[in-house]
Order: sequence, then structure tokens, then C-alpha cells
Amino acid sequence: MSQSNMRYRQNFVLGAALIVASELLFASMGAAVKAVSTGLPTEVVVFMRGLFGVLILLPLLLRRLNIEVLATKVFHLHLLRACLGVSAMYCFFYALANLQLADGMLLKMTAPLFMPLIAAMWLFEKLQAKIWLAVGLGFVGVALVLQPEGEFNWIALVGLAGGMFAAGAKVTVRRLGQTEPTIRIVFYFSLIVMLIAAIPLSWTWQLPSGQEWGLLFLMGLFGTLGQLLLTRGYSVAAASQVAPFTYFSVVFAALYGYLFWQETIDLGFIAGAVLIAIAGIVALRTNSKQTKRSNEIEQEAAEVNS
Repeated sequence: MSQSNMRYRQNFVLGAALIVASELLFASMGAAVKAVSTGLPTEVVVFMRGLFGVLILLPLLLRRLNIEVLATKVFHLHLLRACLGVSAMYCFFYALANLQLADGMLLKMTAPLFMPLIAAMWLFEKLQAKIWLAVGLGFVGVALVLQPEGEFNWIALVGLAGGMFAAGAKVTVRRLGQTEPTIRIVFYFSLIVMLIAAIPLSWTWQLPSGQEWGLLFLMGLFGTLGQLLLTRGYSVAAASQVAPFTYFSVVFAALYGYLFWQETIDLGFIAGAVLIAIAGIVALRTNSKQTKRSNEIEQEAAEVNS
């Protein structure tokens, strides 16, 4: 085996390991969200998620900021990206609180199915035939997850909407990446999301108990560490090669759901999860060149706000 091939294999193994570790942390964050949501409103949980994420990485953010970096001519796009991002977070956390943990995590992974459609309508990107096939396959999987026993689950639509909002946010980042540096996108996203998430607190604020403060801190810690590992994983290996490992979060979530809430999964969920994973992988790999810039920015932005 040549030295270059050995290095590639080592990078792939390391990248895959980092991605799997990050997904374990994301599933842990999801479990903390589900646990703390039994006593706190979603609005408070979302605000605390952003607050703890920012506080943990505030020293890094401040060290890289200066006045020149903040000047922008496309504030409206920063505002749109933040609104879509916080909407996705509200939907995701609501789904985690009211659905089985694995269902909520899986619906979050539908974002790659929406991204090509939004990019085609907004950025006028051409869609390959494989993309259309992947999107169709993915939504068949979604239908199986939403209606596994013949009874439509309306709450799951909120989780699906979260995937759509997340896709819109990622496409907006792709547009911002044409003119804006990463640190500017990170700063405005952090600032605007914190302001938006603080608004509902005026009528939904509830002081967390001691145990809830602990869960909120763990939620922020797991999410932030998960994003750091995710970013590192994508930096040492090609995103198109290690992206399939992101679906491990669903496996870990199913285990947490069984251990702590006695949740079970059925054949409909398994079949739907497989179809969504296949469709997402095809969509990610087909669009890997187009999305490289937005992925880099999104990973750094997530370090502050996930």
C-alpha cells in the first residue's frame, strides 16, 4: 500500500471515528432535551441551548472578532439565516419532547432532502436525475416514519418542518458564503438567534430547578462538544465519505429511548430510516462539490450555536 493510500485510509478511519463520537454526543444532547422538556417550556430550553453554547465558546469568538469583520451589506440574509436556524431548533426540540427520541432525531436528518429543492428554486442550481430519485426515495421513508401503523402522526410534521427550516438555513449560508467570511456569519447568527430566542421568555419564562439547570448545562456541553468533533471529523476526511456516519445519531437515540423511556421501534421506522439514510447519502455525495463551502461555514457556525 502506497504512503498516500495509507494516509487516506488513516484519515478516513479517524474522520469516521470523530463523526460517530459526535453523533453520540448529539444523541446525548437530544436525551437531555427530552428529559428537561418535561418540566420546562420549549422556548426556555431553546434559549438556554443558545446561551450555554455561546458561553462555552465565547472566548474563541471574541478572540477572532474586530470591527472590520462585522461590516456587511447583506444583513437581510444574515437575518433570514438566523430566523430559519432558530425555527429549526424550535421544531427539533418540540419534536424531541413529544415524540420518541429516535423519531425526533431521524426527522432532523431530512434536511439533505430539502436542500437540493430549495437551492434549485433560489440559487437556480441544476438538479441531477439522481437527486430527484434520492428525494423521492427519502420522502417515501418519511411517510413510513410518520404513519407506521396507519394513523398519521401530526406532531411529527413539526420535526419534518424542522428539517425543511434547517435546509433553508444551510442554503442561505451557501449564498452568504459568496461574499461573507465565516466569522461574520458566525457572529450575526449568534447575536440574532439569542435576541429572537429571548423574546418569548417574557411570557414563557420559568425558573429551572437545580436538576433542570444540570440538564440544561449538559445539553449545551454535549451539543458544543459534538459540533467540535464533527468539525474536526470533516477537516481530516472528505465530507462525502464520512457523511453516512452522521446517521449513527438515530441508532444512539433509539438506545437512549429504550433505556430511559422504554421506547421501542417497529419495522416501519426501520424501513423508513434506511430509505432516508440512503437518500440523504446520495443527495450529500451528489452535491458534495456544490456544498463544500457552505458545509465549512455551517460547521464553524454550529460550534457556537448547536
